[in-house]
Amino acid sequence: MDLLAKLTQTPSVPGREDRIRETIQRHIQDLNLFDEIHVDPMGSLIALRKARPANGARSEKPLKVMLAAHMDQIGFLVRHIDDNGFVRINPVGGFDTRNLFARTVRVCTSTGDLRGVMNPGGRPIHIATDDEKKKVPLIGDFFIDLGMDAEAVRSQVKVGDMVVLDGPFSEVGDFVVSQCLDNRVGCWAQIVAIENLKHHNCDIYAAWTVQEEVGLRGAMPAAFGIDPDIGVACDTTLCCKTPGVPDEDRVSVSGDGVALHVMDSSMISDIGLIEDMEAIAAEHSIRCQRAILPRGGQDGAVIQRSRSGVRTVSLACPVKYIHTVTEMSHKADLESYPALLTAWLESL
Repeated sequence: MDLLAKLTQTPSVPGREDRIRETIQRHIQDLNLFDEIHVDPMGSLIALRKARPANGARSEKPLKVMLAAHMDQIGFLVRHIDDNGFVRINPVGGFDTRNLFARTVRVCTSTGDLRGVMNPGGRPIHIATDDEKKKVPLIGDFFIDLGMDAEAVRSQVKVGDMVVLDGPFSEVGDFVVSQCLDNRVGCWAQIVAIENLKHHNCDIYAAWTVQEEVGLRGAMPAAFGIDPDIGVACDTTLCCKTPGVPDEDRVSVSGDGVALHVMDSSMISDIGLIEDMEAIAAEHSIRCQRAILPRGGQDGAVIQRSRSGVRTVSLACPVKYIHTVTEMSHKADLESYPALLTAWLESL
């Protein structure tokens, strides 16, 4: 869990993925997992691990498999500093504002990170009217208090600086809890799966992509450049088996293993790839489940539609309370995720 914890505590919102990219690149270089590593013009990290057949006889044109996990997390960019030193923010990614009250944040500047408190404008509960108490604020109502006057704030903070919610990584019962398990879990699973590989007959292109949370922007040029035969998006999905949600809307079940995303609103996975992975899972006694997400998308959508089309499947770890600072993933699902990916890659 040390690597996953480190990834979740490395701030990187869309367009500001430098920190997480450097963390991942340093880690995979230290492990010597890949033959080639480069960063594309959009900022995605792409690493090639050439085929390593068991018999040593490499094919002249091995199958090209692209794995894609987005590195960015939902967050904010500074858009304004008012005359009292309060920081106004612009979201990069989708937030439910009901989860943003009274949060601590990190404002990441060129000279270091500043701790702050985020709240919506308005009167506190003691003096608020009944109507004010019922109001759900808009994202533009929130501000950040850095505990400094305007001059001190403006000397350190610039428009465009990254802001992230501040939530620790911890273990709670059979789960891990943290901010941005979406999608540091996918980033982590790719690394662990490749670290566990022994032999494989395909060329593996592992991509850690940028700007997924604002429109799948990084995976498209990455896929165009790689031109894969098969694409695998490594992401997370909703787990709504919680009070207040009908059972038919649960999407996935914690503890039942990594989810094979049959479809979401951005793509329909290749059914042959799903069935192949299910067969591999059964052969190796690895837990997995099928899931359909009615709304939402992931990098597999643009990989699938790259060039003349790519057979693509989406893998996803069930996550409770997604897009909050208390996202929860079951340890059994975390275990099955890289295990299935490794076993499937070795079967090609």
